[in-house]
Amino acid sequence: MSGLMQLSRLIDRLNALVGRGIYWFVLAAVLVSSINATIRYSFHQSSNAWLELQWYLFAAVFLLGAGYTLLHNEHIRIDVVNSHLSRRTQIWIDIFGTILFLLPFTILIMYLSWPIAVNSIVSNEQSSDAGGLVRWPARLLVPVGFFLLVIQALSELIKRIAFLTGDGPDPLEKKSSHGATPESEHV
Repeated sequence: MSGLMQLSRLIDRLNALVGRGIYWFVLAAVLVSSINATIRYSFHQSSNAWLELQWYLFAAVFLLGAGYTLLHNEHIRIDVVNSHLSRRTQIWIDIFGTILFLLPFTILIMYLSWPIAVNSIVSNEQSSDAGGLVRWPARLLVPVGFFLLVIQALSELIKRIAFLTGDGPDPLEKKSSHGATPESEHV
């Protein structure tokens, strides 16, 4: 189990690193959006490239951030029901949900989106809008984002199984109520 826990920590570090990088995408999206709006309303000029860049940054935040969100256990769940169950039952629900729903659907999306991304790269797909950007970076975000989510789901499975076997800490325990990052981000 120690080898799997090391793999889990490695995956956690990767998604933590990506998550910290996403903070910069959020800042860039805000700046691009603000500058674009200012130029559009002040000088009556606009560019499809700037608008598409906003979309790409927004897509990157959500697609690449899904694994980071799962790492921090901040994904959507029905806490009204879940909070009344024992910790072991909550862990079992997470395990079955991950195996039966999360992994099959994320793997399917990753698998189906990969050929579209490759085709876009090979053909150097361009936006149909005048002055638009190349499309392959946005198309590539889908399989990459879902890959990060798949490996984080595997990491979460490892942590939950380790907890059930007594080989790991409680993966559902919040690290800090003050927004501190988990230990895995500091390694």
